[in-house]
Amino acid sequence: MIHDTNMTQGKPMRLLIAFALPLMFGNLFQQLYTVVDIAVIGRSIGMDALAALGCVDWLNWMMIGIAQGFTQGFSVRIAQKYGEGDLHAMRRFIGQSAVLSAFLSLLYLILGQLLLGFVLFLLRVPADLSPMAEVYTRTLLIGAPAVMFFNYCSSVLRAVGDSKTPLKAMIIASILNIILDLTAVFLLDLGIAGAGMATNIAQCTAGGICAVKISRNPLLRFGKEELRKNIPVLKNLTAIGTPAAAKNVIISAGGMVVQAIVNGFGTGFIAGFTATSKLYGLLEIAAISYGYAITTYVGQNFGAGKSDRIREGIRAAVKLSVATSAVIALIMFLFGRNITGLFISAENPLLAAEAKHIAYTFLCIMATFLPVLYLLYVYLSALQGMGYTGLTLISGILEFLIRTVIALIVGWSGFEMGIFATEVVAWMGAFLYLMAYYHKKIKLLQTIHTSE
Repeated sequence: MIHDTNMTQGKPMRLLIAFALPLMFGNLFQQLYTVVDIAVIGRSIGMDALAALGCVDWLNWMMIGIAQGFTQGFSVRIAQKYGEGDLHAMRRFIGQSAVLSAFLSLLYLILGQLLLGFVLFLLRVPADLSPMAEVYTRTLLIGAPAVMFFNYCSSVLRAVGDSKTPLKAMIIASILNIILDLTAVFLLDLGIAGAGMATNIAQCTAGGICAVKISRNPLLRFGKEELRKNIPVLKNLTAIGTPAAAKNVIISAGGMVVQAIVNGFGTGFIAGFTATSKLYGLLEIAAISYGYAITTYVGQNFGAGKSDRIREGIRAAVKLSVATSAVIALIMFLFGRNITGLFISAENPLLAAEAKHIAYTFLCIMATFLPVLYLLYVYLSALQGMGYTGLTLISGILEFLIRTVIALIVGWSGFEMGIFATEVVAWMGAFLYLMAYYHKKIKLLQTIHTSE
């Protein structure tokens, strides 16, 4: 059965919700196995292992960010061609995206393995935590092609409105990851490396399920002709994918500066900071899902030349995002202390008490400003859907500068709690920039379409 959806027709609110809900459930399952990863490591291996993961958290997020940035950029062109009704060009973009994705994943794998030792030194990873951090990161780097594979396949499906297949893939992969996680750590005693291997296998499985769906869909199926080197198309894809990926790299770099400062605050602080950082994924589940829906919606309507419909859809997305973020924030205020406590071992009561206090304080601060993060995603995704990925890169640079300046001030002053401001102030800066440019670009687009 073909699940593609034409988003140039129908009520925007209903389309966005229908598209985002499967992605939301898929992301929920993905975060579920991330939570299980951290709970298993923190509870069974100890707080040193939890802190070791935290020391390289942003580094590992960079791998995912590169994959998501490039493939989401690729999906913009695919969605636009789908909206135009040019299926031949769409399949050509799908094939060339596959070539680029394979090349980029191998490049990241090789460079990551070669440069990891130097990066750990720059991150100021404590000597007692460094061996575990290195083992875990090298294991995840082996899975870099699997991460790119899944993100490429799911982005192709989302570009034509199919958000159900990635959901099914992620549910299956999440269940598999949890089973493998428990088996590797508890039964096989593979420790922190076992958790990384479980994640790699799960990502491969999810990508395989999405790939099978693409091969069975006559609209998306491509052959050798679409895989042959096409320089103009490769340049076009690189031009639109690079800014989105670079934005994520720059944001990750800012996060690593923050982490380098945090790594000097002691194991208890690092563990608490890590516990809440891992919940970041739960906080932004709906934002990411709405973002993919908005990018597809805007991309298709941009290709169809329907600027008024784009504006109508973004208004609906703003209402949806504010309401959703408020509900999630309330849940975190009420149950956040219990949730963060799941990750922290009680083997050292004093250290555990410090970690729990740090975790809940950080969580409450992020929850308070959560609507800002959700609105950031709305305008970021709208601009990406229109093809303005260069503007999203600038927003990433802005986030990097804000995080870096605040982190350096905190490191210089020694005021540990000040590190919590890095996230929320970075969100506010990027949100204001993106909102201003969205309104500028949508007015320009309406002027062009009116004159035509």
